[in-house]
Amino acid sequence: MAENTAQFPYPGTPSTSDGTGMIVWVETHISQGACVYPITPSIGMGEGYADEVSNGRKNLWGDTLALVEPESEHSSASACEGFAAAGGRVTNFTCGQGLILMKEVLYTISGKRLPVVFNIGARALTSQSLNIHSGHDDVMGVADCGWGILFARNAQEAADLGLIARRAAEDSRTPFFNCQDGFLTTHTVESVLMPEPELMKQFVGPPEDKLSSIIDPYRPIMSGVVQDMDVYMVGKIGQREFYDKVPAALQVAMDEYYELTGRRYQMVMPYRLDDAEYALVGMGSVMDTAIATVDYLREEKGLRVGLLNVTAFRPFPGPQIVEALKHVKAFSVLEKLDVPLGQSNPLTAEVKAAFADALSGHPDYERIDRIPTIYSGSGGLGSRDVRPGHIVAVFENMRKEGGKRFFTLNVNHPTALPPVEDPDVRPPGSFSMRGHSVGGYGSITTNKIIASISSDLFGLKAQAYPRYGAEKKGLPTSYYLTLAKDVIRPHCETKFVEFVPVNDVNAFRIGNPLAGLAENGTVFIQTPKTDPAEVWADIPENARATIRAKKLRILALDTAKIAEEVASRPDLVQRMQGIVLLGVFLRYTPFLKEAAVSDTELFKRIEKSLRKYFGGRGERVIQDNVECVRRGFGEVFEIPPEVKKTEP
Repeated sequence: MAENTAQFPYPGTPSTSDGTGMIVWVETHISQGACVYPITPSIGMGEGYADEVSNGRKNLWGDTLALVEPESEHSSASACEGFAAAGGRVTNFTCGQGLILMKEVLYTISGKRLPVVFNIGARALTSQSLNIHSGHDDVMGVADCGWGILFARNAQEAADLGLIARRAAEDSRTPFFNCQDGFLTTHTVESVLMPEPELMKQFVGPPEDKLSSIIDPYRPIMSGVVQDMDVYMVGKIGQREFYDKVPAALQVAMDEYYELTGRRYQMVMPYRLDDAEYALVGMGSVMDTAIATVDYLREEKGLRVGLLNVTAFRPFPGPQIVEALKHVKAFSVLEKLDVPLGQSNPLTAEVKAAFADALSGHPDYERIDRIPTIYSGSGGLGSRDVRPGHIVAVFENMRKEGGKRFFTLNVNHPTALPPVEDPDVRPPGSFSMRGHSVGGYGSITTNKIIASISSDLFGLKAQAYPRYGAEKKGLPTSYYLTLAKDVIRPHCETKFVEFVPVNDVNAFRIGNPLAGLAENGTVFIQTPKTDPAEVWADIPENARATIRAKKLRILALDTAKIAEEVASRPDLVQRMQGIVLLGVFLRYTPFLKEAAVSDTELFKRIEKSLRKYFGGRGERVIQDNVECVRRGFGEVFEIPPEVKKTEP
């Protein structure tokens, strides 16, 4: 996506953020207001916007941001309709059942040609049971409402496509959804390039130059009135004049964005497809995992494989899809939903229709003589993990005789494709952490902070992802972090790790925290015990055997005690346990040795990073955090080799 940005005027400001933060950054600069009743996992977008409103934030043109909070998602969409009808630039943050509840109003917004942009943290619907995690059911449920639909793969694309959607919407007078995967993108912290305010101001333009009121009493018009059988169809078909302009408006916005930033977007984005025999087609975060897997299959297995990321589901880029895939032997369309009564799942059905048009000589298509074999699959529903091994299985299914034309991934079902391998597709030299706790213990926030500060300190790419859902219920909770010199593509639970913190020793008894831990890796155990022999005795026998076999280093410290002693406010104690862990993590990562900085210089940098993260909470909180890091760094102790040889 990104190229050498030295030649571009607005290459972006390096930082770390999740998809939620990127949307808040964009919308609080370019919009005039938000009408919201957000639903998980889009709540953070609404909260972030509300925080800026409460601080009196003004947008790039000096307008004080407005926030309207009605009593339902349906009402919030109606409020957006009114805001836009009055000529305002407005946004909304929603997903799941909330998006479906809006559907009646979505038709009226597009019918009145109101170019709003709604930001969606795409989420599974309650079609089998309640799930608050990632799925594309909600977006597909409103795909017929006359809105443009863009899908981001990661946090960077969430911001960039948000700006592109706004330009295309206002240039074509068509509303847009800017979509990203719930939790998998909205809550995954990554290294990003923040769009500069100057870029946003130039690219989007002031609201008064782009928008107009349709409820101006001095220039009255009729909109949304009752129409009978003689008139309704005239207006409905007449809207094609606007919709016919959307593809060109979107492409112009993407092209200009590239010229300004060096970040290139297309309605479909092929990857290593030129000579590919087999391809994967899809949308959203799984396609980042697929990119890393395609590289592995080409470089390690010699297979001619590639993929096609569909950035724009509306307008549907049929001709571009056919052009990109017409030469392959077969391709598989992977979707994050399942519609058993349909001819195929939504993206698959439209791809098939595009190929049928091309085969039959439709004038909008270059005629083709054959259709590749088309496979279709469901994976990642409700954020169920889709790993590189599952992507490998998809390609193997196409290559073998009699492969399943419809398949599922990572589920016990007759349609499932069992993975035959699960390769490590992280960038070379990656250092990964997988944390285990029972309940949260502030671990999710800790993970984000470690990612952000480590990235600052060592100039590394970072990705931090928590497995949400269990942390508030006292259930086993995992969180994942990877640091590397190159872009980190996989958006899945991290199997291969070098560092494992165990926030509660009971995690050994209800799971296997050591799974996937590299030989000579490191385990940290939170414990109130200070005698290495007692810490060792708390570890179950099977785990002790693994520790000896893999030659693992075992560290221990009472982070809770340090947090209690340092925190100046009781409400900060739990979070500061994680800040103590930051000190432990920094001491034992390989990057500290590579950086070759003194302890004094290290803590100057740490304080600078913590000040950036906690600056709004006061000097005492900053210094408390610095002290927690210092004590974690200095007081952590290691279980000696002679103790690990003993059996309690």
